[in-house]
Amino acid sequence: MDRMFGTDGVRGIANQELTSRLAYDLGRAGAHILTEGTHKPKILVGMDTRISGHMLESALVAGILSVGAEAVCVGIVPTPAIAYLTRKYGADAGVVISASHNPVEYNGIKFFNKNGYKLSDDLEDKIQAVIEENFEGVPSPIGENIGRKIVEEAAIEDYIEFAKSTIDTNLKGLKVALDCANGAAYETAVQTFRALGAEVVVINNDPDGFNINKNCGSTHPEELMDYVVKKGCDLGLAFDGDADRCLAVDENGKLINGDFIMSICGKHMKDTGKLDKDTIVITVMSNLGMHIAMKREGINFITTKVGDRYVLEEMVKDGYKIGGEQSGHIIFLDYNTTGDGLITGLQLSAIIKNTGKKLSELASVMKELPQVLVNARIPNDKKDIYITDEEIASEIKGIEDKMKGNGRVLIRPSGTEPLVRVMLEGEDQSEIDEIAHSLAKLIEQKANQ
Repeated sequence: MDRMFGTDGVRGIANQELTSRLAYDLGRAGAHILTEGTHKPKILVGMDTRISGHMLESALVAGILSVGAEAVCVGIVPTPAIAYLTRKYGADAGVVISASHNPVEYNGIKFFNKNGYKLSDDLEDKIQAVIEENFEGVPSPIGENIGRKIVEEAAIEDYIEFAKSTIDTNLKGLKVALDCANGAAYETAVQTFRALGAEVVVINNDPDGFNINKNCGSTHPEELMDYVVKKGCDLGLAFDGDADRCLAVDENGKLINGDFIMSICGKHMKDTGKLDKDTIVITVMSNLGMHIAMKREGINFITTKVGDRYVLEEMVKDGYKIGGEQSGHIIFLDYNTTGDGLITGLQLSAIIKNTGKKLSELASVMKELPQVLVNARIPNDKKDIYITDEEIASEIKGIEDKMKGNGRVLIRPSGTEPLVRVMLEGEDQSEIDEIAHSLAKLIEQKANQ
């Protein structure tokens, strides 16, 4: 069997790829592996607003109860709330049913360990092995030893109180527009900002099970960009379906992506003595403009592969406090163990309040270089040709030499499709567009000879 777990749990089209049977199996195997040796283990379960969530929750919980574990169901909450509440409630593990920013037909199942961290590859492989071995040796208790389902009504309030505690100011005087993506942030974000005294206006916070991420939220911020200007807001915040991402919009309606947010927050943390080792962890996809800005501000950066799990690994390994992705998936390790859109929005809002500066002025710390991305279709067995072929490698070196440090070439093989992604950054949009298409064409020609 192929590996069941991807970079962010088990995902697929609900009721077709991610079936109730698979959800049951994951609940049963996950509860067994994550709670072996504990007395009457407790597993937290939450979900986003997708219509398939209830179906999958029922199956997942049945699997958990079948091995004698207790399932604590907290309903619709952001993914990062599960990471936090697993720790707060002393649970042995947490599970969230969500497909994040994906369309409604998809769903996913993602596990957290008792400390609120996503599982290692090794633990995920053990869960898959239990399923593949048909649950050999996994107990099926009877009578009083079967697990019990508990509904925890206070979960949202507990998460909101935690979120409020992460900033040292109220937000009175700020007018904030929130785009909740008709997803898991629709209650928590609105209630938190209002409780902190902000004037809040909201769009896309009426989930019906079908409209999650539909032309809204962090993947489609266009409506919010118009709305912020129309309503005269100080800023706007766009979450994705499970609210682990957050993008911002300044008072002029300009999108402020994750690179800008990390630059603003990183600079403020350094200025206030809170940036340990003066370092931010980013991925290879962060804009070169951020590299230039951070060097100017005396901030170091460590670069990882694309994926928040790789960012988190680096942060935990060396004790860094902030890291993330251009997509708005940002980790503030002082507060939570995973990307948390609400925490990100609160940190940014608190900086605006405390400095008295407009978001556009804060964002001027960084100038984004033009970027272009072109796909080159090649056979799967030739995805390293940009390294092994001398002509291609020489062409890439020549392009970088020509840019003289004010641009770069990044080639990323796709993990799921027969292609490599050719990304160029530089000072002139039309120039890098032409170079990127020419390089992609060369790679395609050489790979398909």
